[in-house]
Amino acid sequence: MSIASRRRTSTVITYVLLALLAVYTLFPFLWMVMSALKPANEIRARTPSFLIAAPTLDNFVRVLVQHDFLVYIRNSLVVSLAACALSLVISLLAGYVFSRNYRMKAVQTTNFAMLVSQMIPGVLLLVPLYITMRNLGLLDSYGALILAYTTFVIPLSTFMLSSAYDSIPTSLEEAAEIDGASRLRTLTSVVIPVMVPSIVSVGLYAFITAWNEFMFGYIFTSTDALRTITPAIMLFKGANTVDWGGLMAASVIAVLPVAIIFLFLQRYFISGLMSGAVKG
Repeated sequence: MSIASRRRTSTVITYVLLALLAVYTLFPFLWMVMSALKPANEIRARTPSFLIAAPTLDNFVRVLVQHDFLVYIRNSLVVSLAACALSLVISLLAGYVFSRNYRMKAVQTTNFAMLVSQMIPGVLLLVPLYITMRNLGLLDSYGALILAYTTFVIPLSTFMLSSAYDSIPTSLEEAAEIDGASRLRTLTSVVIPVMVPSIVSVGLYAFITAWNEFMFGYIFTSTDALRTITPAIMLFKGANTVDWGGLMAASVIAVLPVAIIFLFLQRYFISGLMSGAVKG
């Protein structure tokens, strides 16, 4: 077999494998969308089918109008944006200290402690965090969810930004200091503008983590006015019945904002993840 034939065969195999992977990953989402567009009698048909005889938007209308899902979307946006902003501010400052003072014993110890914290399953922290929030009087409020989500995303966000800081030469900061800039001015005017892809990447990670979280949102809030979107999906599952049409429509509505944001910012997300991967 010639070299050209081998290349063509390799290309065909690569595309076939990529197509299979795409089908495998997209199938659950496509099935969810198709089910959301089906009327109740087709969803409960004995033989499941991708074809829809009478497509309808009734499930989406019922979810948005009758179940006040716009309120849950608003709550998730408030909590996710606040957790994202708070974690970014803390991680930007902590990552800078980790990067520029990595030889200090205190920094190495803190780095190790944050690494260990990532190995603890979130469910083990549920009871301690619940008691802490109750003692602080934050249960059934945005504050409990914002603090909990920020706590979980800060370690990895700090590691990602610390790695991004490592890729920026210190000579840039030294030049700014020679020109009379303070440390804070150097950080905000010289270093951070260079790190936009990494900051967007970390912000996306924090936002998506807070948006998709279910367990703490389900336990820490109990009133409809403060419920976020992922626990709200459970409203369509009763003790003995499941409203599959409403559940699928609510799931599509919950996924769409994150998917749209990721589509627009995926270039920054990939660039941010790669920024600390290759260093000289």
